[in-house]
Amino acid sequence: MPPAPQTGDTRTASRSASILRVAPLLLALSVIVRMAWTFLSPNGMNLVDLHVYVDGSAALLDGSLYDFTYSDLTPDFPLPFTYPPFAALVFFPLHYLPFPVVGACWQLLTIAALFLLIRMSLELLHGSTAREPRWTAIALLWTALGIWTEPVRTTLDYGQVNVFLALGAMVAVRSTRWWIAGGLVGFIAGIKLTPAITGLYFVARRRWKAAVFSAVAFGLTVTISYLVIGTSAREYFEHLLGDASRIGPVGSVWNQSVRGALSRVLGHDVESGWLWMSAVAVAALLAFLAWRALGADDRLGTLVVVQLFGLLISPISWSHHWVWLIPMLIWLVHGPLAELLGSKILAGFWLVSTLIGVPWVLSFFQDSIWLISRPGVLAWLGAVNVVGAAAFYGWVICADRVSPRRPVDRSPAQGSHPAR
Repeated sequence: MPPAPQTGDTRTASRSASILRVAPLLLALSVIVRMAWTFLSPNGMNLVDLHVYVDGSAALLDGSLYDFTYSDLTPDFPLPFTYPPFAALVFFPLHYLPFPVVGACWQLLTIAALFLLIRMSLELLHGSTAREPRWTAIALLWTALGIWTEPVRTTLDYGQVNVFLALGAMVAVRSTRWWIAGGLVGFIAGIKLTPAITGLYFVARRRWKAAVFSAVAFGLTVTISYLVIGTSAREYFEHLLGDASRIGPVGSVWNQSVRGALSRVLGHDVESGWLWMSAVAVAALLAFLAWRALGADDRLGTLVVVQLFGLLISPISWSHHWVWLIPMLIWLVHGPLAELLGSKILAGFWLVSTLIGVPWVLSFFQDSIWLISRPGVLAWLGAVNVVGAAAFYGWVICADRVSPRRPVDRSPAQGSHPAR
């Protein structure tokens, strides 16, 4: 007998199964191309931020941590060590290794961390079912694609630490032990201040012990810094903390925070005045309403809402800070609103804009990273991440009015916690 004709749904399922079967091959190909770019292209091994981590931490030996600058590959903007002194203690052992070895391992470990971040995002959504082979293949595909999104691509280009910090926050929120959850967040905030916003996730989930201990753990990193490298710690916490000008030019198109977007549109740095505070208040309201609109046990949605809020209100959120767009895309594509048209449109917008790299394209039209004023159309295009984050919040808030949301798989997952 001839085989029964396939329906459209059957053909779609068959194609999906075929793609999933070759997921490991696609990821391997993606990694090979990425590493070839690293080693064969003229600028592939720049890794300027990794130089700052490694070479800057070595400056501890002569007590000049915050006088250090790296300018070998950035003559127009010598890069200072802008991180808390505890970060220098963490990175210090790396300066004993050959830098090419550190650079190659850093890139491969970043990709491995991206896979774990994606895999854990799926587990937050779908519980124990996300450990099935099908979901592993989906995580591999997301990793192969994620390598080429602008936040991850620039993280790899610069040798940044963002994917590791996001993974640390993900491990923390999955843990049921308050001292592990809070301790991890405090530790990674000691390396770079931005992950401290994860404490709001614990508040949103009413995990009070974890929230308090994250602050305690961060305090311990500060104490250790004062005890081990007191001079540098005093210089950072008593003089340099909060000085955005040391981090970089606020008006650069690479800065995708609310402050950066407003400054480019208005043609001057809005600093922390009433306009910025009003925008922060609006972002806080949208984030709160989006959180309230989520399902009671939607942990990934809550985490994404919190992290986007942190990116918006930070004085500087470089495009490589936005690695949380990957978990956000996973929530849109596989989460409770996945089958709604609005989620598909929003996911398409973010995929296109991050794969193209809108800030990267616009960077060719800014004469200098120091100039804030620019043509209006370029200034508004440069607000792409701020507008997209606001659209995400708005969609989450309004989606229930559009269509009843599809329930998420509630199977228990490692690190599950009672609903808020």
